[in-house]
Amino acid sequence: MQQIEIFEIPSPCKGICQVNNRGYCKGCYRSRDERFYWNKFTNAEKRKVISLCQQRYKRFLQKKQQAEQQQTNPEQGGFDF
Repeated sequence: MQQIEIFEIPSPCKGICQVNNRGYCKGCYRSRDERFYWNKFTNAEKRKVISLCQQRYKRFLQKKQQAEQQQTNPEQGGFDF
């Protein structure tokens, strides 16, 4: 039995609308197709897209954190002390 959705799932758009080098929006982390077809998706598909966006955002934060750590803790010119 399928559960009836009472509320429409809103778009995760943040109004930034710029893409990164991989084609994902820098604001909501959706792909081009995910943005383009949002209004045609079922609520189950929309929930899946939102889950994917959350995963992409977490990966972005991890990479950003790793880059910041490398800048604050640069290796000692390649020497191991």
